[in-house]
Amino acid sequence: MKIIRLKPGKERSLQRRHPWVFDGAIAKGGADAGETVRVDSADGQFLAWGAYSPSSKIRVRAWSFDQAQRIDSAFFRDTLRRAIALRERMGIASNGLRLVHGESDGLPGLVVDRYGDTLVAQFGAAGVERWKDVIADALLELTGCPRLYERSDASSRALEGLPAVTGWLRGDGPTAFELQEHGWRLGLDIALGHKTGYYLDQRDSRGTLHDYTKRLKFAQVLNCFSYTGGFSVAALAGGAGHVTSIDSSGPALEQASANLLLNGLNPAQATFIDADVNASLRQFVSEGRQFDAIVLDPPKLAPTAAHAERAARAYKDINRLAFKLLPPGGVLFTFSCSGGIGVELFHKIVASAASDAGVDGAVLQRLGGACDHPMTTAFPEGEYLKGLVIMKKL
Repeated sequence: MKIIRLKPGKERSLQRRHPWVFDGAIAKGGADAGETVRVDSADGQFLAWGAYSPSSKIRVRAWSFDQAQRIDSAFFRDTLRRAIALRERMGIASNGLRLVHGESDGLPGLVVDRYGDTLVAQFGAAGVERWKDVIADALLELTGCPRLYERSDASSRALEGLPAVTGWLRGDGPTAFELQEHGWRLGLDIALGHKTGYYLDQRDSRGTLHDYTKRLKFAQVLNCFSYTGGFSVAALAGGAGHVTSIDSSGPALEQASANLLLNGLNPAQATFIDADVNASLRQFVSEGRQFDAIVLDPPKLAPTAAHAERAARAYKDINRLAFKLLPPGGVLFTFSCSGGIGVELFHKIVASAASDAGVDGAVLQRLGGACDHPMTTAFPEGEYLKGLVIMKKL
């Protein structure tokens, strides 16, 4: 077994069971990509078993902090079993859910979502890549699903020195599915859609928008970065008078339009705009347009803290424009899925945007990822998705 020895004082995060060891913390030692290594403190005390990644700044991702633990096929099967059992206890009323959420489930770099009887997996780190076949076989055995599609095409793969890989890993079949949540039907494609096919992490927030719409009776709703219209369906199903959806993807907007029909919603109550969100918001401000509710759900702008400053400017700009488009009593649903933007920083950005727009806002609710996308006490970075519901004061 190869040993990674840390520099003095660099053992504290592992002692707190945080699963990452950065390259700058290592005094000596190395291994092949994905190889299991023993991580020791500077004085030779055992800290963790982990997967080594020679290409990544995160040089080791911990599998276990138990010295007696063997990292073998049984380890992965048992860890997957516990992750799946956790979701079963949650009783999620949807045919689409996350079964494995990376570090939060003790499997750094692995994401597994289930759509009906089909699994979709992302292998995002050298360790899970090395154990891919073992993991795939265990997943099919534990879930009874006959198919597993691989969507290992996230940009983070390159940081691990891994090429993008997509396609059927086990079984085959159609890649188009119909997600069911909150009584709605949402079409998606696991081969072409974002992430593993859909934004399952926003399930609860879509339900929240529906509830606010039903209670406050929004006449005009603006859904920015709308993708395939999950929030648009939620607003119309809640009784919104009209929803305007903006996205820069024509195919996504076509699916959004189809999703309205799937749910028996009136297409005359919807407008779809294939355009840049920032430019559209500026145009609406110049035209004096107003919306009773606005959803801002932009793509990841700051994957790491190194990108935070530039991303903060972008987040502030779109939120400032959105505040200008709200009448008194209007409600903003604003989100960030950037891991490099923490909860406190996001709140400060939005508060600064409100100040620049001359708006006094009441924070009605904080939002986050659905319960099948947990974070752990030892890994706060798992809280990548954060959101605020803010009412412009009367």
